[in-house]
Amino acid sequence: MATNLDPPGTSKIRAMRAAAVIPSPPSWAALLVPSFDATALVLSMVVIGATRLSALSFVLIALGLFAIQGDYRSRISLRVTEDVARITADISICAVIVGLAMRASGVAFDLLLVAPVAVAAVLAARAATYAIVRRLRRAGVLVEPTLIVGAGTQGANLVAALQEHKEYGLLPVGFLDSCSDASLPVPVLGDIEDLAIVVRERRIRRVIVAFGPTRSAEMIAVLRDCADHRIDMHVLPRLFELGAVPSGRHTDEIWGVPLLRVQRPTLNPRAWRMKRLFDVCVATSILVLASPILVVLAIAVRLSSPGPVLFRQTRIGQHGRPFQLLKFRSMRVNGDSDTTWTVTTDARRTRLGQLMRRLSLDELPQLFNVLRGDMSMVGPRPERPHFAMRFSQTVLHYGDRHRVPVGLTGWAQIHGLRGDCSIEERARFDNQYIERWSPWRDLVILARTAVAAFRGDR
Repeated sequence: MATNLDPPGTSKIRAMRAAAVIPSPPSWAALLVPSFDATALVLSMVVIGATRLSALSFVLIALGLFAIQGDYRSRISLRVTEDVARITADISICAVIVGLAMRASGVAFDLLLVAPVAVAAVLAARAATYAIVRRLRRAGVLVEPTLIVGAGTQGANLVAALQEHKEYGLLPVGFLDSCSDASLPVPVLGDIEDLAIVVRERRIRRVIVAFGPTRSAEMIAVLRDCADHRIDMHVLPRLFELGAVPSGRHTDEIWGVPLLRVQRPTLNPRAWRMKRLFDVCVATSILVLASPILVVLAIAVRLSSPGPVLFRQTRIGQHGRPFQLLKFRSMRVNGDSDTTWTVTTDARRTRLGQLMRRLSLDELPQLFNVLRGDMSMVGPRPERPHFAMRFSQTVLHYGDRHRVPVGLTGWAQIHGLRGDCSIEERARFDNQYIERWSPWRDLVILARTAVAAFRGDR
């Protein structure tokens, strides 16, 4: 029972916890499409009489291409017609790859026969799979608890469409909005700030953002907080009535209303482990190769001016945790470095410090921070606590940079956003790096950083 001492929203959260939790679809549901695809590909290989090696290679490569294209993600609207072009292209590419490999091995492989038979088999399998999935959805077996953000007209229309067309497999459990209306088809479970709580308590599988009175800028941070949950998020694009919606594998549809899938950050736990292994290998290699330079610089810093060789400073890392960043000391000893914004023309820099800064040699000790796990080779640059707190309060989405480990170099830095620059632009580039991370992008950033350091760009 709620009392006057309860914080705002307590009654909503209690009612939400008391409500029945809709079970998620069984785990085997995710295997339906790939298993039918694999069966169709194997049968097509049997029909054309392919050898065991060529058949196995063809099936594995085709399934891999389908997975890369996102064919095995859970989709709302299932239509074979939307798969024809993509499946034809993927199987054609697969047939060429396997055909060339088999020809080099002296094994017969008829490209003109393989591709059409395989395409027809996979399309037939997809049609059968989609029919089964739609039937299971209508029967309530494959139903995903869905949350609608925005209780306006568009949100209410989406709920009505989902309730009437159960073949989409989405069961709307409620709205998130700042207003409540008794005439709404499902209840309002809280405000946008309650998103993470509602997702966890109701085991939500999909979130559809239909907007409403909440501003887009205020919604971004909340949606990013939910990226760690295993949910699919979609956004109803504004002005979709004018046809201003891109088509492709990131779009879906509910009864004539297009939806854009919000891509999850690619830095998932498996990717993080790979990135961490890469960091340790690269940092160790550079430290071994550059050890003579480190010794020479340490001696030079000691002789350049009174003070320690290494400069230690508290910086803010992942999730706002402080750590001690290491650098070669490039300035005369001072006591205001934690709260004074450093500029290129700072008179406190030594001559050796100016040279090290221009070539980024002062940052070599940060490789030890990488080995300790304080930093990554690539990521948003760490800031001092005084400025990190100030920027978090004044710069939109600055705090979102702390979702990932900070880096020795980053996407913002190679675009010239370092030192005395626009913090808004730096935050935008850092968040773009997080959302679109890839191993290739890390390699590009490191290569461009090395080139800039060699040329002395600072």
